[in-house]
Amino acid sequence: MTDRVIAIAEGRHTKPLPDVGSLVGSLVGSLVGSLGAPGTVRDTLGRQIRDLRISVTDRCNFRCIYCMPKDVFGPDYEFLARSQLLSFEEITRLARVFRNHGVEKIRLTGGEPLLRKDLERLVAMLAEIPGMDLTLTTNGSLLAKKATVLRAAGLKRITVSLDSLDDRVFRAMNDVDFPVSKVLEGIDAAASAGLGPIKINMVVKRGVNEDSIVPMARHFRGSGHIVRFIEFMDVGATNGWRMDAVMPSAEVIRTIDAVLPLAPLDPNYRGEVAQRWRYRDGAGEIGVISSVTQAFCHECTRVRLSTDGLLYTCLFATQGYDLRALLRASASDDALAAAIGAIWSVRADRYSEIRTAETAALRKVEMSYIGG
Repeated sequence: MTDRVIAIAEGRHTKPLPDVGSLVGSLVGSLVGSLGAPGTVRDTLGRQIRDLRISVTDRCNFRCIYCMPKDVFGPDYEFLARSQLLSFEEITRLARVFRNHGVEKIRLTGGEPLLRKDLERLVAMLAEIPGMDLTLTTNGSLLAKKATVLRAAGLKRITVSLDSLDDRVFRAMNDVDFPVSKVLEGIDAAASAGLGPIKINMVVKRGVNEDSIVPMARHFRGSGHIVRFIEFMDVGATNGWRMDAVMPSAEVIRTIDAVLPLAPLDPNYRGEVAQRWRYRDGAGEIGVISSVTQAFCHECTRVRLSTDGLLYTCLFATQGYDLRALLRASASDDALAAAIGAIWSVRADRYSEIRTAETAALRKVEMSYIGG
């Protein structure tokens, strides 16, 4: 197994940071404005920053076949040392700077974020940022224990990854023999704690769990929870992605509509990645995320911060910008703001719109490192 190990350092390819010394005076005023007024920096395609995803750990207790396959992320895998991780204070400082660039929502991710010790302390710190929607994505394995304390700390909503209700299929997909029942207990605990509306993310991989689509829709229909069916994506370089393993969202909708009639819904906001559908009998809604067959790059407002402080402007990126280096070199908030503004202003990412067999083979950053 050792010869297949890919050290995390190999995935930590960095782009040069802008010369923040020359940028502070010229960019801070125009990109950020005053500290109390969110800025309007746009990338080369006119997209603003609205969503910040923060990975708080690169570790996970699952080995899902589409994210952290066990033959790569095995016992010898070199995860980040604690000293390499951003501290809660560093994360919060960056989050405040991002807020002044117009970020409205933070999603905590991993790895599995609930593995990060004392995560509720970070939640409480981020919850103090005015005007910020604070959410979290989890595999649900620890949610039954953590839901109440997370809600008390200020977490507003939660998304749970659950790829099948069939216990045999689910155990095979998470590849650590974890039972469905424990995740369902976590979802119930989150609902009781007030972390709703809860979203359930199901990655659909043809030949693996497509028979779970209708049972998943039927189970959560009428519950107030929203199931979102996600196309299997070529994230990272280790999940063995193939186009013939992708079940298009249009096919997912046809499959559900045949037994539980659906009608389209308008998006909740500009740039929402999930296409919304409602049950015609009023029993709730579902969503589909079609980044392979119906790319939404043109409206993407997301930026991602890795566990060790690299800033990625696309889920499919091959390199990031090292904000940790600025933080630990005692850069001022103005310098951080100028660097972030400069990075975003030259962003031209639209990977899913130009996906080819060649781009799919690129050595992209792993999803477990920057979150989904």
